[in-house]
Amino acid sequence: MPEKLFSGGRIRKAVYDPASQQLDLHWDNKSVLAYKQVPGEVFRRLCSAPNPATYWEDRIAEEYPKGQPMKSGAGGEAPRDLKDLFGGD
Repeated sequence: MPEKLFSGGRIRKAVYDPASQQLDLHWDNKSVLAYKQVPGEVFRRLCSAPNPATYWEDRIAEEYPKGQPMKSGAGGEAPRDLKDLFGGD
């Protein structure tokens, strides 16, 4: 799944799923906004924009329906112990 990290600005990370055309934006305040039906070209332009937050505001925020953020890893939670991490009894 393509992912872009941003070093400055309000958007810290963008994750795009080409299969479902979902774009998840991770913000500096730890929130995640998800958008559905986003074409791959929009993700590519966001990644190359001089100011990604302005691009989001102008081209994404009101153009695409919101969705639920994708789950990261195994349910988004860290394993509690080695059995959860590696399996076994």
